[in-house]
Amino acid sequence: MKKIPIGISSCLLGELVRFDGSHKRDAYINGTLSYYFDFLPFCPEVAIGLGIPRPTIHLVKMNDEVRCVGVKDPQLDVTHRLTEIARQQKNNHSELCGYILKKDSPSCGMERVKVYSGKHQPIREGFGIYAQEMMRNNPLLPVEEEGRLGDPGLRENFIQRVYVLYRWKQIITEGLTPQKLTHFHARHKLIIMSHGDYREMGQLLAGLTKDNLLQIAEHYILLLMTTLKSVVNRGQHVNVLQHIQGYLKKELSADDKAEMCEIIGRYRIGEIPLIVPLTLLKHHFRKSPDSYIEESYYMSPYPQELQLINQL
Repeated sequence: MKKIPIGISSCLLGELVRFDGSHKRDAYINGTLSYYFDFLPFCPEVAIGLGIPRPTIHLVKMNDEVRCVGVKDPQLDVTHRLTEIARQQKNNHSELCGYILKKDSPSCGMERVKVYSGKHQPIREGFGIYAQEMMRNNPLLPVEEEGRLGDPGLRENFIQRVYVLYRWKQIITEGLTPQKLTHFHARHKLIIMSHGDYREMGQLLAGLTKDNLLQIAEHYILLLMTTLKSVVNRGQHVNVLQHIQGYLKKELSADDKAEMCEIIGRYRIGEIPLIVPLTLLKHHFRKSPDSYIEESYYMSPYPQELQLINQL
């Protein structure tokens, strides 16, 4: 599979674009993820002409409105320029399957950016101006900060969403049909189940016809990508694992069933990672194939080489 297009803050790739002419090269991004993602770097502060090096900027609350202004020169207000450059990039953003932002940045921070107000201590309640507009314009786009990618759950959640959106864009490019949409949902159903209730999406597709295809597809993918934002906990995975085990109820011997239950139980209490019960299930399905399980992306949502479920 070709590399997936991902937007990224330029400094994270090692480009010398920060206010002081430095970078924030991230080893995991430039190492592991670079084998699977085609990174398209962008620095909004450079794009609006602030230069390198440049005066530092920060978020300031003024009359109940957050503005992005110069630290030493409050007359330097780049709020509108950062918002506008995000709007100008909208067509480019629509081609992406994800975006990795620089944390704490007044332009690129996804969340918890410091907001200053008078002489009070700054409060981490802000959003980077460029990032906020970019996310508002692209509600389907998986977005994450490089700092949060160090958390196994957040990392897996982001990459899973990237691959789901990539597969969605593929079927749109090939030409969407009611059959393809229904098949897409079937292959992702267990993933959806792990995140929450899949019945709303199922009910939505129950009324699918050629005439309302585009309208339902638009509603469906927004609902799907919103649902997938939640990080799955062990209890939710256990529910899905037990559901999958049910497809083997006639094939498993008493000993195999006991072993499977033991492994899932050990995963539930945190003794082993998710890869262990999944590997055992795959072993049994190799001996007793099931077409639905074989096609389900829950069993293999992304390349195994990423080793994401090894730490869940």
